[in-house]
Amino acid sequence: MACNGLLDLFRAVTRVPSDGWVRYGGGPRPWATVSPPTHLRLGSLWAFGLGHWAWAPSSLQVDPTLFQMQSSIKPCSNHWVYEVFLSFRGTDTRKNFTDHPYSALVRTGIRTFCDDNELPRGENISKELINAIHGSRISLVIFSKDYASFNWCLDELVQILHCKSTMNHIFILIFYHVNPSDIHEERYHEDMERVQRWRAALIEAANGYEARFIEKIVEQVLYKLNPIRLNVVEHPVGIDFHVEEMKTLLQLGTSTTELLIMGIYGMGGIGKTTLAKAVYNHICDGFEGSSCLLNVREVSEQSNGLIQLQEQLLFDILKVKILLIGNVDKGISLIKQRLHRKRVLVVLDDVDRLDQIYALVKNGEWFFGPGSRVIITTRDEHLLVKLGVNYSYKLENMNHLDSLELFSRHAFNMPHPEEDFREISIAAVDYAGGLPLALEVLGSDLRGRSIIKWKTTLEKFRKSPDVQIQKILGISFKSLDHTTREVLLDIACFFTGVNIDYVFKILEECGLFPDIAINILVQRSLVKIDYPN
Repeated sequence: MACNGLLDLFRAVTRVPSDGWVRYGGGPRPWATVSPPTHLRLGSLWAFGLGHWAWAPSSLQVDPTLFQMQSSIKPCSNHWVYEVFLSFRGTDTRKNFTDHPYSALVRTGIRTFCDDNELPRGENISKELINAIHGSRISLVIFSKDYASFNWCLDELVQILHCKSTMNHIFILIFYHVNPSDIHEERYHEDMERVQRWRAALIEAANGYEARFIEKIVEQVLYKLNPIRLNVVEHPVGIDFHVEEMKTLLQLGTSTTELLIMGIYGMGGIGKTTLAKAVYNHICDGFEGSSCLLNVREVSEQSNGLIQLQEQLLFDILKVKILLIGNVDKGISLIKQRLHRKRVLVVLDDVDRLDQIYALVKNGEWFFGPGSRVIITTRDEHLLVKLGVNYSYKLENMNHLDSLELFSRHAFNMPHPEEDFREISIAAVDYAGGLPLALEVLGSDLRGRSIIKWKTTLEKFRKSPDVQIQKILGISFKSLDHTTREVLLDIACFFTGVNIDYVFKILEECGLFPDIAINILVQRSLVKIDYPN
């Protein structure tokens, strides 16, 4: 079968786009060919997509014990021996190129493996090299004109791709003095336009200045090694349980290629954003790109707010500054074009309208590639129903023990209250009702005060809640229509703890349509109905 080109080849090899690729150099180079692998390796290599190579007769053989060796090697997913493994064809690049990124990486403090021994043609990859690949976080593959002509280079590549698929290993591809024109163009006499597109893409990627090019390599490696983590909260009490539940529902450890959407819903101040950010930090390394768009509701209300969010989404994942999009429709098209094959993680925080979702992740169809995950936080359960998410996760009020610990950490900087303050601390926790925001605000406000001050402060809170709490809860209230607001106020003032049938009867007689209004209040976590067991 004819080779489908460098980009198609490596996309086929990984089944997804590489974690990054750059190109250095140019000039005409013959496209190397290799013979088919032995029967033992044929199935495995074909599974990686190497069937697209142009096989030519030669004496090249591959090591039939390669996968026997790799089966005895245990991956070290958290404690890496090296941060970067350099894979290259020595005689092509060692003295005139590879030394430069190697030196730059070492100067930056990145632990880098670079094999100093050049294997004679025909020899096989050593166990030392296999161990180095398995013990590295990133592989930097320098693809030169003769890279594919030697079996140990191909063996290294197979090992790298095996680690990518099983250990979240990252590989970055560099084209060194290789152009799309290196492909036998006579095989493409009927599709020269495609060849021209490849050439244009690589020319655009080229920098032309080696020093700046090396800087870009180091920048990309540093980013892959140190992805940005989101600030969660100072005291993440009780959050680990929810994170593990979310990870299970997201099916991260499975082979599914399905795009999964999960919604987190609950009342304002309950901790939806905190949970979404914690999950993001736990799982973002397992994707080709990730983006967490906070305060979607607030930002989208600003002038060109949705466009700003679209630009941020593209930059977070592509790491390229997108020129002004201009309008939302253009942004939708651009997101589809650039991200529809990428396996990404996207978090949309505080969504309250479907048009926000349609502009960022879905407009008839989802914008991202197979295996992607989208997490949406909202106060409105019905919005998730209309969207058709795979899972809806309701975040409930904290239990008493977790509430007391969270309050104590803010009030006393310890997991439990001081003995003299224990009784009044329990009263404060009961007042907060398991709402994390209220527990944090109360605890911080009472810290360092005397018991007398505690009593007066709690009394003030009962009569007039803190401004921050009012603001958060007021957002939910203002989003209601007039009739539903009236029903909520009536319930708060007169019907807390009252039989639901009696409440329905009274509200119906007042012409307030309680069946609709109470359903809305329940979906937005503003009212809870306790049914008898």
